[in-house]
This record gives sequence, C-alpha cells and structure tokens, in this order.
Amino acid sequence: MYILECADGSFYVGSTVNIERRLWQHDVGEGAEYTRRRRPLELVYVEEFARIDEAFAREKQVQGWSRAKRKALIEFRGEDLPALSKKDFADGE
Repeated sequence: MYILECADGSFYVGSTVNIERRLWQHDVGEGAEYTRRRRPLELVYVEEFARIDEAFAREKQVQGWSRAKRKALIEFRGEDLPALSKKDFADGE
C-alpha cells in the first residue's frame, strides 16, 4: 500500500505488487486518472504486505480516512490516530 502526494497537495492511496513499475506508470500518466491530472507526484508513504489482498484491504481502509489522519500516518504519528478516528466519527466521516 502506498500514498502519493499530488501537485495540488491531495493524497492518492493505492496498492500494487510492483511499486517501481506502478510509480513509473503514475509518472508517465498511465496510472490512475486521478493522478494523471495532478502531476508531479511524490511517494510519501509505503507499507509492505506479504499478500496483495492484505495490501488492498489496507488501501481501502486508508482511503476512508480523513486528510488529517492520512497525514498522521505519513508522519509516523501513530499515537494521534485513535484521537483522529474519534474526530472522524464525530464529524460523520
């Protein structure tokens, strides 16, 4: 599972079995439509999994998070994640 920061400051969350190939695809505009319009891109976070289905499940989980919670993950502020989860729930996210 990986997170890209796009030129507009937004985050793109994806998963792949070959990160180098997938980053190349994003860089040349052959990746997701979302990233195609928001280049250049910067890889800001990676988690490795033994199985792609685990990476895909984590991708879907993180896609549902707020920007603040994704930023905390990227910045390795794991201690902030529970409080941000409560805030997401209170805000209806």
